[in-house]
Amino acid sequence: MSEIVNDAIREALREDQEDLAAFVERVGEPSLSYEEFLAQLKVDGTL
Repeated sequence: MSEIVNDAIREALREDQEDLAAFVERVGEPSLSYEEFLAQLKVDGTL
């Protein structure tokens, strides 16, 4: 049972580590307002 719990905790921590790495990579990117974000999605053809 403890192995299952340990595996679940490891996976959760791995996901947290990936999130933190993405945050560090993007820290220098400019902020976008909601309106700017929507406009960019429209330009990209996502919306």
